[in-house]
Amino acid sequence: MLPPLTRCNSDSTFTKLWKMAAPCSAGFEARLRNMKGKHESQNPRPSTSRGTQRLYVRLNTLHYLLSQIHSLERTISMNPGVVPSNRLRFASIRKSSGSFFESVNLSILVACQHVSEVAAYRLVFHDSAPVMYDGLYVGGVARGQMKAALRVLKQNLTLMTTTLTDRAQAVAVKEVMRAWHDAFLMVLLCGGSSRVFSRYDQERIREDFEKLQRVFRDGVEGLIAENVVDGEGSVVEGVIELMGQSSEQLIEDLSLVSCTSSGIGLMGNGLKLPMPPTTGKWHRTDPNTILRVLCHRNERAANLFLKKTFQLPRRK
Repeated sequence: MLPPLTRCNSDSTFTKLWKMAAPCSAGFEARLRNMKGKHESQNPRPSTSRGTQRLYVRLNTLHYLLSQIHSLERTISMNPGVVPSNRLRFASIRKSSGSFFESVNLSILVACQHVSEVAAYRLVFHDSAPVMYDGLYVGGVARGQMKAALRVLKQNLTLMTTTLTDRAQAVAVKEVMRAWHDAFLMVLLCGGSSRVFSRYDQERIREDFEKLQRVFRDGVEGLIAENVVDGEGSVVEGVIELMGQSSEQLIEDLSLVSCTSSGIGLMGNGLKLPMPPTTGKWHRTDPNTILRVLCHRNERAANLFLKKTFQLPRRK
């Protein structure tokens, strides 16, 4: 679940009153505080849980099934006598598709993709949460948590590639890259009130993201092409570009894209700027993405605009 879109940090009066009124809603912020600094004084260790490792074994099983089906395919092709009595139908199927087991092969490939995705997101958002979503940039960008997070990533990738069969590695690593990109965007845009970013943090964040990209370009033995890595990271790079803009420029861009997307044209005649909906499809031209960059600013211009336009509480 995304944290509430608010300007308050975890120790503000507003948040204390909210917790008193609805204590169950404070779980997210409490979890962030509990994890804050947990791994700063510890040497990070591989964080791949047994549940995730069992998904790796399942991937190996699926690829083993594929290899056995291919072997069976060759056996049938070389021994026409083993074809069932309705061999004419099987022959026509093979003539049209090139395989007796086309639907089975396709189903297994779809399952491989699905299991790879589930394993990747479990690895990043569950197993690696303490050093990634729960810990990265909590308390400030200059604290250097990215180094520990990347160390854990490399260790987890080593375990993954060691466990998986060669044919399963490329898809699995690509899904891990996508999950890391999503988690990085969640940190920057949905990090809750424990994270504050200024436009001057952009360069450090850009350097950290480049280090992350380098892990997937150079650290996985060519499993992912460089152009694929760059293409998959383009959305994150666009958001980082937004973070380097002034609050005044972000306000201007937000007003323009919100009016355009809502169909109300230019603001005027007492019209109120609509609250952009959260779609989760982050992009530098998405109004909700721009709004979230503003919400992580602790600057006068951002505070005044967000309070006046959307009645969001001011960060204290």
